[in-house]
Amino acid sequence: DYFTNANKELKKDTQQDYHLEYAMENDTHTVIEFTRELHTCDINDKSITDSTVRVIWAYHHEDVGDTGPKYHDSNRGTKSLRLLNPEKTSVLPTALPYFDLVNQDVPIPNKGTTYWCQMFKIPVFQEKHHVIKVEPVIHRGHESLVHHILLYQCSSNFNDSVLDYGHECYHPNMPDAFLTCETVIFAWAIGGEGFSYPPHVGLSLGTPLDPHYVLLEVHYDNPTHKKGLIDSSGLRLYHTTDLRKYDAGVIEAGLWVSLFHTIPPGMPEFRSEGHCTLECLQEALEAEKPSGIHVFAVLLHAHLAGRGVRLRHFRKGKEMKLLAYDDSFDFNFQEFQYLKEEQTILPGDNLITECRYNTKDRVGMTWGGLSTRNEMCLSYLLYYPRINLTRCASIPDIMEQLQFIGVKEIYRPVTTWPFIIKSPKQYKNLSFMDAMNKFKWTKKEGLSFNKLVLSLPVNVRCSKTDNAEWSIQGMTASPPDVERPYRADPLVCRASSSSAPHGSLSLALLLCVLLLSGALSTQCL
Repeated sequence: DYFTNANKELKKDTQQDYHLEYAMENDTHTVIEFTRELHTCDINDKSITDSTVRVIWAYHHEDVGDTGPKYHDSNRGTKSLRLLNPEKTSVLPTALPYFDLVNQDVPIPNKGTTYWCQMFKIPVFQEKHHVIKVEPVIHRGHESLVHHILLYQCSSNFNDSVLDYGHECYHPNMPDAFLTCETVIFAWAIGGEGFSYPPHVGLSLGTPLDPHYVLLEVHYDNPTHKKGLIDSSGLRLYHTTDLRKYDAGVIEAGLWVSLFHTIPPGMPEFRSEGHCTLECLQEALEAEKPSGIHVFAVLLHAHLAGRGVRLRHFRKGKEMKLLAYDDSFDFNFQEFQYLKEEQTILPGDNLITECRYNTKDRVGMTWGGLSTRNEMCLSYLLYYPRINLTRCASIPDIMEQLQFIGVKEIYRPVTTWPFIIKSPKQYKNLSFMDAMNKFKWTKKEGLSFNKLVLSLPVNVRCSKTDNAEWSIQGMTASPPDVERPYRADPLVCRASSSSAPHGSLSLALLLCVLLLSGALSTQCL
């Protein structure tokens, strides 16, 4: 059990919190299994929570001697993991049918990051099927090239001409059809396995309400700019006619993706909130499922400025336990978090997706949008039974944001986008985006603006399948008054003992390859 000080020197920890359970070595591998308390009371240890953990690994070919570990040279790396979110494995029938959604011979550009999008048509079934597991299909040898995969449900109002070719995602020339594919129905990140639905739930295919078209988004990571790479990776969906009790649904909750989501530059921390309002959930659930829906997994989603995302849950003015959180968000590691216990959403509840951003390295405004340099603040809730509610979101009022920087009047009627400012003189004939960028943002102004934005009325978005709307859509709502905010139980940390801990707060890890200084190799985590 070692740690590094401010000078990056390796020091042996006086409090030894890691306990060896098992070890094995052969000609190629060293395998070590150990346990550690999640919270150790040791200032040189990080607490292990449900958030993403950056695991740093390093090793030397020679064993540790009397002088301590030797320098690892290039035998090092890092990996984002959610240590407390293991895959829920389920035993599948050996002959279970499947279909693949895989790219066909995609040429990977010789640049660091590429997002490739391809639309697929779901196979036509003569009867209803349930997808019960989704797993990655990675082109052999490309295990480090394919960084993550997202699968979106698209509008059903297309013909098969949209399937002709793939395209770089978020590109100005991207096909318009791709813009209808907004709801994430599956996510995989490098190092992850598959996703198994709970035994009583399946993703329905084969009925008019089910996805007909989907969009596969693959993130390729090519840091050495290697040329000539051709990839055919994607996803495999296992399905069955042995139907489960419930159909799974997906609700997108949070901030509607728009330019009205604004984040000033130079901010070490800025908070945005997207509201799935009481009014939207009340109308949809009362009409479809008054006894409520049951959430079993959540995907939290932001872009490159995102540092933390939380999904908060309220009932009658009281804040419930967080549905999901990640206080160390990593854009390049997104996966559904299984909830430890299913959580019920009732009519009259409301949800807030809360996102923390860091724009210290940016000189202009960051806007809500599809590009990775734009931002999002979304939660995708996997739940059952499925109801006709696909999006429960909000948009903050833009005029009060503009009043903060001194805008007095815009040209009406609005005939251009982004719309144009009429007065005062310093902003005359500028678009509202140019005006926001012209304003001289300081950290103090940014903090005041953040306080204002969080208090603004919001425009409610409450959508059904294929862009139909509940009647509550477009109304204005105020952020909820929280009478009793949730207070989490204090962390329980335990002093180290000479024997290995086996209590409920300990974590067992199996590590493969060689170890240096208690830093973790991740190839067999």
